[in-house]
Amino acid sequence: VGDLKSMRDQALKMQAALAQEEVTVERNNVKVVMSGDQKIKQLIIDGTEDWRIKEVLAEAIKKSQEIAAHKLTEISGGLQGLLGGGGK
Repeated sequence: VGDLKSMRDQALKMQAALAQEEVTVERNNVKVVMSGDQKIKQLIIDGTEDWRIKEVLAEAIKKSQEIAAHKLTEISGGLQGLLGGGGK
């Protein structure tokens, strides 16, 4: 149980560190600023911030992250069974 808490604490620290990072990409008069935890901070097209596209992209990224998290949970559940875990 202590190992799981330690792993969770490390994951939370990593998440916080990623949120502090920023990536900026500019190409063809489009600028995107995204945090390391994949949140769109700014989307500028032809010098104008476009909130509609930003919101749609943010929702798509969130949904893809939820799918990935669900799949990882399925895999980790299977690993617990293989490793003799599972709470029994």
